[in-house]
Amino acid sequence: MIETPSLVDQYCHGVLRTELGLGTFEAHLSRTEGPPAPGTTLFDTQTGFAVRRWCPPLLGLEPHCTPARYLARRRELGVLESARRLLRGSGITTYLVDTGLPGDLTEPGELASAGAAEAREIVRLELLAEQVADTSGTVESFLANLAESVHAAAANAVAFTSVAGVRHGLALAPEPPGPGEVRGAVGRWLAGRGVGGELSDPVLLRHLLWSAVASGLPLQLHAGLGAPGLRIDRTDPVLLTGFVRATAGLGTDLVLLNGYPYHRHAAHLAGVFPHVYVDSGAALVRTGARAATVLAEILELAPFGKILFSTGAQGLPELHVVGARLFREALGRVLGTWVAEGAWCLADAQRVAGMLASGNARRVYGLD
Repeated sequence: MIETPSLVDQYCHGVLRTELGLGTFEAHLSRTEGPPAPGTTLFDTQTGFAVRRWCPPLLGLEPHCTPARYLARRRELGVLESARRLLRGSGITTYLVDTGLPGDLTEPGELASAGAAEAREIVRLELLAEQVADTSGTVESFLANLAESVHAAAANAVAFTSVAGVRHGLALAPEPPGPGEVRGAVGRWLAGRGVGGELSDPVLLRHLLWSAVASGLPLQLHAGLGAPGLRIDRTDPVLLTGFVRATAGLGTDLVLLNGYPYHRHAAHLAGVFPHVYVDSGAALVRTGARAATVLAEILELAPFGKILFSTGAQGLPELHVVGARLFREALGRVLGTWVAEGAWCLADAQRVAGMLASGNARRVYGLD
């Protein structure tokens, strides 16, 4: 048996503090632009089936119970107790938390307390810039305050993350923009935005990426499937090849998040470039019973020391559970098959499992 006693969730979000009804709960099972089609339910997805398989026993119910029965038990226990039982049953011992999403989500400290685990913050670059813009009246003050904020964040955060692929696409010019180009873009953005306005200007997105690179912290880049309605052809990680080459040798690791359905492309980049790592996260949560196939495809190309576990969970503690259980099941099935076939020995399989589950993340993010 392949064992993974400790998991470092290298990318996730907090969980909701509010109770959810059937409709609002299932809306978090899949990132859609609206409710499910009439006569259907989002529980009838790979993620929905995985929730029904792995989560009910942690709340004292039988596996595969109906959604209505499960949510009734969840309400009976209350949102806080349900989250506590689910998170502590996930086997995750460290959470790296992107705090850049809106909504009533728990902070890293709350997540750690509920899950009896450790937690560290990941700072989202675009939100940081938007917060600076809300309090900066001029181009010069914005640029000075942004540089100071990035420096301050780097002193406490474990990594930076960027949603440039979601906001614009990953086909960005690879080189850092010049000072005049940046000042012009800032002036146009500040003149046209209201308080809280989102940053999507490609020049400023590049400026943020290179500011993060200069900090030396790992930089996480979202790729593949993401927000509802996203043009995923613009988030293929191979579009980052120029940026990856430009950042080689600078001392900053790049972590390609999610990646699915381009997970093989992300694995290829991790295999070619020493400073690139690939995340197995949301790909497994989305593919459910097919997770072992997807993980095997990542293992085809990426060096084993370059693959990181995450859940990518947001909102529902159930997604932390599902991400962790599917990872363990998939890893055990893939590596166990290779051992049974004689391609690997058990000792090597166990060593690689420990690398993927926690060892690689601890090394990349300096957690030890």
